[in-house]
Amino acid sequence: MSNRYRPIPARGGTDVRHVAAAVLCGSLLALTSCGWGGPGNGQDVRLPSAPMGVTAAAGSATSVHVMWNRATGKPPITRYEVYRGTTKVKEVPGAEHMVDVTRLAPSTAYVFTVRALDANGHAGPPSEQVRATTPAAVAADHTPPTRPGRPSGRAVGSRAAQLSWVKSTDDRGVASYDIYQGTTKIHSVGGGQTATVVTGLRPGTHYSFSVRARDAADNLSPPSDAVRLTTAPGTDDGRGTAPTEFRATSHRAEGAYYLDLSWLPPHADGVITEYQIHLDGQPATLLVWGGTAPSGKAAYSFYVGREAGEVHQVRIRAKLPDGTWGGFSAERTVTTGGDHR
Repeated sequence: MSNRYRPIPARGGTDVRHVAAAVLCGSLLALTSCGWGGPGNGQDVRLPSAPMGVTAAAGSATSVHVMWNRATGKPPITRYEVYRGTTKVKEVPGAEHMVDVTRLAPSTAYVFTVRALDANGHAGPPSEQVRATTPAAVAADHTPPTRPGRPSGRAVGSRAAQLSWVKSTDDRGVASYDIYQGTTKIHSVGGGQTATVVTGLRPGTHYSFSVRARDAADNLSPPSDAVRLTTAPGTDDGRGTAPTEFRATSHRAEGAYYLDLSWLPPHADGVITEYQIHLDGQPATLLVWGGTAPSGKAAYSFYVGREAGEVHQVRIRAKLPDGTWGGFSAERTVTTGGDHR
């Protein structure tokens, strides 16, 4: 990458900084979350980064579903530890990035964090804290919600699927929906949600999904009818997982030119915290939000030089919560000090 590309803080209050190898770590993160630190002995050890995009949602009066963006690293991430306050309550393999924390008390607020461990046993720093409050217990409730209605779905390229259903009813209210792949529960969403995106699928593969509703007393509905679909073979452009409404313009400040980018994050179950920006056909910047990542319109600006009339092509893609890269946005052409399209 040419040393003339010098990222600056993103407009709209999101602060990022440039790190070697074109990696950006949010300035709101501790230094160790950027991967450095650890045991001494005269050597620096690269620790796993803090898991990002952590969310927590009550699944019932006694359970909370915790989810995070899958981390990558060298050595590879082999497991995650989930903490309730300062108590470790769950440990899951590195290939998983969600878990149900059970045996909780009704009507209680909880704080959760997650940290990653690598193949050498090194533990990274904890994630940001997330909070969830369990609903009140319902005495003598043995009536499950009704079966979710009219489920439907479609493959989004070769590695994702969009699912939707008609909401269930329950005399005390639906607390959450559980999504199953075959007979295995793979995800949960809140009781007010009737759609989800499943990522991390394999190309050219047949899948069967179903949905079950859960109430605060942990009563489960019968499963919905199965949604059967087949992902596209081979690789694809990932259009369904690409940022949308991507725009690129330029502006001049203090004798230099900057590219101003804006976009809407792709739809995914989880938080999009990381983007890769390609400039003129090459990776130019890895953008990582260190604070709260925007769920709506996002914006970022970076330095491209001091010459007017230079033509650049730029596009962007997101790292999805399952740790895979989504599709690229449309490519935009920008001329410093001139037109853009």
